Amino acid sequence: MVLSGASFGGPVILEFATWRLECYRTRWAATAEIRLRYTTVDFAHAVFEYPLTIAAESDPFLLSDGEQLPEEAFASAPGPDVRLASLRGVDAAHLVLADVDLSPCLFTGAVHLDQLRLEGACIFDTTPSPSGWRRWLPARFTMRRVLAEEHHWRAGRPGAVRGWNVAVFGAGRVGPLQLAPVYRALRKAFEDGKHEPGAADFYYGEMEMRRRADDIPRSERGLLTAYWALSGYGLRASRALAWLGAGMLLTIGLLMAFGIAQDTPKQTATGTVPPGGGTVTFEIDKDDPKNPTSDRFTGERFEKALNVTLNSVVFRSSGQDLTTAGTYIEMASRLTEPVLLGLAVLAIRNRVKR
Repeated sequence: MVLSGASFGGPVILEFATWRLECYRTRWAATAEIRLRYTTVDFAHAVFEYPLTIAAESDPFLLSDGEQLPEEAFASAPGPDVRLASLRGVDAAHLVLADVDLSPCLFTGAVHLDQLRLEGACIFDTTPSPSGWRRWLPARFTMRRVLAEEHHWRAGRPGAVRGWNVAVFGAGRVGPLQLAPVYRALRKAFEDGKHEPGAADFYYGEMEMRRRADDIPRSERGLLTAYWALSGYGLRASRALAWLGAGMLLTIGLLMAFGIAQDTPKQTATGTVPPGGGTVTFEIDKDDPKNPTSDRFTGERFEKALNVTLNSVVFRSSGQDLTTAGTYIEMASRLTEPVLLGLAVLAIRNRVKR
C-alpha cells in the first residue's frame, strides 16, 4: 500500500493488513489513527500537525458485513507484528506508537523524540549474544536495548563482533556524534513515561556514543572509559561488585604481606629520680610497628587484614597496628573501596526504581 505524498485534511481511521505501507512525505492535518497487521511501515519525512497513532491490531479486521477480513495471503507470516522502518525527518511531538516493533527503525534526523509516546509492548533491538570474539580477543555484551543504527555502525567497524546487523540499503551512514542525541531524547521519553529500566538502557547507549565520539578530549574519554570499566556507567552492579571483591582481596593480600605488624607494639615508660628525692618524671613511648620476618600468611594475620579491609569499605579506621606500608595501603583502600560500593548501590537503584 503506497500513500507517499498523500495529504489528509480531516480526521481518519485507517486499517490495513498488508506486507508494507509507505507513507513517505505524507501530510496529516488532522487527528488520525492507523491500525495495522503484518505490516512494515515507513514514515520518513512525514508531517504530523495533530496527534497520530500507529498501533498493531491483535485481532483480524472486520468487514462492513461483520465477516472477518480474509488473511490467507499472510499464512507464511510468523505473526501479525507491525514494524516501523523509519522516522527520519519526522517531528515526533504528536506521534503515538502502540505495540510496534522498533528494532529496524531509523531515528536519526527525527526531532522532538523526547516527546514521542510509546504505549504497550514497543520492542527495540538488543545487543548480540552475551559473548563473542573481536579479532582474537573475547568480547562480552550485557543485554540492553539498542538502536538499529548502532547495530549498523558497529557492524561496519574493523574487527566487529559477529551478531551486529549490517546496514540495509538506503540506511545511510551515521556515527556516535549523530546517535548520542537520539539516545538522549529517547531516554527522556522513557523517563517521562516512568519506565526507568528502559531509560537506563538508553542512558547506557548515550554514554557509549559519547565515549566513542571523535570530538571529546582525550582526558574526558579516559574518564568515561574508567566509568564504563568500573561500573558500566553506574548501571552494572555486578561489574562494580566484582571490582570491589578484587580490590578487597588485593588489600587483604598486601596487608598480610607488608601491612600487619609482626607483634603488637609495647609501651615503655622511663623515668629519672632527682638526687635527694622529689618529683619523678616518666616518659611513655611506644615501639614502632615492625615488618614480619617469619610466616606472613597465617590465620591470625588474615583475620586482622580482613578486619582492616571491611572497615575500609565503610570508610572507618580499624584501629589495628600497621606498618608504614600498611598505613598507606589502608588509606588507598578507604579511598577506592567505598567508591566501588557506592557505584554498585547506584547501579542497583537505577535498575529497580520506578
